[in-house]
Formats: sequence, C-alpha cells, structure tokens
Amino acid sequence: MQYDLEERTARFSEESIGFARMIRKDPTTLPLITQFVRSATSIGANYTEAINASSKKDFRNKICICKKEAQETKYWIRLLKNTEGVEKETRERLLKETQELLLIFQKIITSCDGK
Repeated sequence: MQYDLEERTARFSEESIGFARMIRKDPTTLPLITQFVRSATSIGANYTEAINASSKKDFRNKICICKKEAQETKYWIRLLKNTEGVEKETRERLLKETQELLLIFQKIITSCDGK
C-alpha cells in the first residue's frame, strides 16, 4: 500500500486547525494555540518544499525541519492538554499522528544519510 505523505501532512494540518478552533481562547491559551497552529501546519508546508527541493541536501534539510516542527507540535499539544475545550480523543489522535510523522521523517533522514 502506498501512502501519500503530502496528503497526510495536509490532512494533519486541517485537523490541527479544527482542534485549535475548539479550544477556549483567553490570554493564556491564545499564544499556545498560535504556536501550535504554526508548527502543525509548518510540517506539511515544509514537506511540500522538500518534494520540490533543488538538491538532495536541500531535500534532507527540509525533512529535518519537518521533524523539528513535528516535535514542537507535540510540545504545544502537551501544554494545551488541560485547556477547556480540548477533546481527549482528538488530542490523543493528533499526538499519535505527530509521533508517526516523527518516525517517518526520521526514517527518511536516516535513508538520506545512507545508514
């Protein structure tokens, strides 16, 4: 079975935006939500750039950024954990997908390095 990682990261971005819209906005949560949305949507944006990379080095660099953004996304989800409006099921699904994306990007990086 072939997986379309570009589509998968786009769906992740869309679901992350939907998740962020459910969270109650206040002076404490607003910066966290903003950072979360930025990092979550950056994963797919950087993957799209990686697909169109000008070299193998550029490709690897963009994939490394994807991995960093996924790691950051996990952090923001953690901080939003007990915020009003956060559905546990959705949060857990996003965390699981973030972890899977991290593993995928790590595998791609390792493959680029020839290890």
